[in-house]
Amino acid sequence: MRKIYRRVAFVALFFILLSVQSTLAALPFNIQSESVVLMEVSSGEILVEKNSNKPLPPASVTKMMVMLLAMEAIDRGEIKLNDKVIASPEACRMGGSQIWLEPGEEMTVEDLMKAVGIVSANDASVALAEYISGSHEEFVKLMNNHAQELGLKNTVYVNATGLSPDGGGPGNMTSAYDQAILARELLKHPTVLKWTGTWIDSLRGGESFLRNTNNLVRFYDGCDGLKTGYTSEAGYCLVATAKRNGVRLIAVVMKAPTSPVRNNEITKLFNYGFSQFKALKVLSAGQVIGKTKVMKGRTNEVNLIMPEDLLVVLKRDTQTTPEVLAKIPAKVRAPLAQGTPVGEVIVKIDGETKVTAPLVTEAAVEESGFFRFLWQITKNMLEGFFH
Repeated sequence: MRKIYRRVAFVALFFILLSVQSTLAALPFNIQSESVVLMEVSSGEILVEKNSNKPLPPASVTKMMVMLLAMEAIDRGEIKLNDKVIASPEACRMGGSQIWLEPGEEMTVEDLMKAVGIVSANDASVALAEYISGSHEEFVKLMNNHAQELGLKNTVYVNATGLSPDGGGPGNMTSAYDQAILARELLKHPTVLKWTGTWIDSLRGGESFLRNTNNLVRFYDGCDGLKTGYTSEAGYCLVATAKRNGVRLIAVVMKAPTSPVRNNEITKLFNYGFSQFKALKVLSAGQVIGKTKVMKGRTNEVNLIMPEDLLVVLKRDTQTTPEVLAKIPAKVRAPLAQGTPVGEVIVKIDGETKVTAPLVTEAAVEESGFFRFLWQITKNMLEGFFH
């Protein structure tokens, strides 16, 4: 009986080792970091991964969730970038990277976001958390709820900084895959790139110097974010994003042994990803795609155009011609401002939807008076009768 168990155990071990070897063999280059992910943003496709779902401490990468919740609160109108935040003693006692907030000091939401995005300031992060939710503890609940909503299965937060908890105990945990998903969500708010993509800035009227903790913002063409992290437990972490020729990538490195290794491996991931994809312009900004009838308008119809260039990101070896479909309502009602979203364009490759983008009105259409509206109705009835 023991021989049977030994054989079963040996076979199981063999397949486990085979699985590990095949995973490592799939990597196009050597990776020293504990966990990595490379994602193409438009599709969410994972190009490269190693231990991508392994739970690991994120250190200051934690602050991506802080930035996301802040941007969502701004979008909902709950807070504004020019709101003044008064620093609490709790926020000011945070160690590690900081901007040395003093209790009672006022700073705008925008400056606190700048401090979080550029120098990963722990005191600024907690000040934002308290301003958004009333307390650090309530904000952490919000972080965990949103992690569940986004499907981040290996992510748990205990604070808004990524520092080890006071008094010990388990700290924040996440995975490289979860952080790629979170980064993709954060990129829906491109304002953050204004901060995370800045190399050098200042606060307090130039008195406080800020230099980005992400060296790739300066040294890698196209890199404009997102978040670094380091503790002795977490090692060197970085969630980076870069855009070249219309292609945007997210690269995640967790628990790299050194900062140079972290930067080198992000660079490898980016170089590989940009070699695999191309961006094809399907439609041009301002291009008229169709028109629709306008009810109660001073004009009877309005052109619908592309508000910006429409790109589709494809594998470089793709030869298929994109299929473009326009969904346009039969009629809309005035008044309409210029640039009002009306309908949409869908781009498909081999039957699969790749991009969906809005169509907008080319010009404003004012609402007509009663008699003009009555004449439009009469005219339409007459045209229908004689046709």
